[in-house]
Amino acid sequence: MINSKAAYDRPRRELRVTDNFLESPNDESFTEVFLMFTPQLVSFFRSHGCGPDVSEDLSQEVMLTVYRKSRQIRDRARFRSWLFKIGLHALYKHCRKQRPETDRVDLERVIDTNANPAGSPAFEFHRWMSFLESREREALTLRFVEEWEYHEIAAAKAIPIGTVQWRVFNAKKKLAAHLRAPQLFRRQAA
Repeated sequence: MINSKAAYDRPRRELRVTDNFLESPNDESFTEVFLMFTPQLVSFFRSHGCGPDVSEDLSQEVMLTVYRKSRQIRDRARFRSWLFKIGLHALYKHCRKQRPETDRVDLERVIDTNANPAGSPAFEFHRWMSFLESREREALTLRFVEEWEYHEIAAAKAIPIGTVQWRVFNAKKKLAAHLRAPQLFRRQAA
């Protein structure tokens, strides 16, 4: 069972240690902050699926950021949440690096290589487009047929540029399996 007095004293100790550090950031005051929060950060990263070594590395990265940016904190009473927000961003960054590469297809190359006497590239392109939602079709058409830039599409459609990029990316991802199948068949037949 958790000692209720220790649980009650912990927030007070954290407040005292963080106030001391924020008042006079130096190696000694940071050491106290480091010793207080690093085990909590390690537990945080471990609870989100990181191994012991990664958790230690991410915790040290967060604490280095805290040391460097401590003067930027606006509300000292929110130090703990600020620290864990930095931790959450470090976790997201780590997870993004760990994601497997997504299959991508260069549409311009596929249009050229899939052209055959039985069907024109334009016909094939429209057949591929039938696999997509209307907004994805529109984004791909503007990007690759009309050769608009992402920012031009975003301005014309009054949507964020990130939405345009996502639609194009997602459409290419959906088409990847359909576009690779004919290429694999031709290689086997040759």
